[in-house]
Amino acid sequence: MTYAQPAARTTNSGRVLTVLGFVFGAIAVLFLPIVFGPAGIICSGIAMSKGDRLARWALVVSIVGMIAGCALSAAVLCANC
Repeated sequence: MTYAQPAARTTNSGRVLTVLGFVFGAIAVLFLPIVFGPAGIICSGIAMSKGDRLARWALVVSIVGMIAGCALSAAVLCANC
């Protein structure tokens, strides 16, 4: 009798880091994109190394959040010039 191999298991710390990546990426849009964007990228990268499947999406959200936050900050600063 043969059994199917179990799927790669994600550790709880990997999932927590993925959630932190999503949260930091979302916060980076409005508050301190230079701080929260890289924090989300780092958390997502570590979660990817731990094998979490959603970490790639958290990485994308963090990068897009950082870029959008920087663009929004520049637009607000230029509007006041």
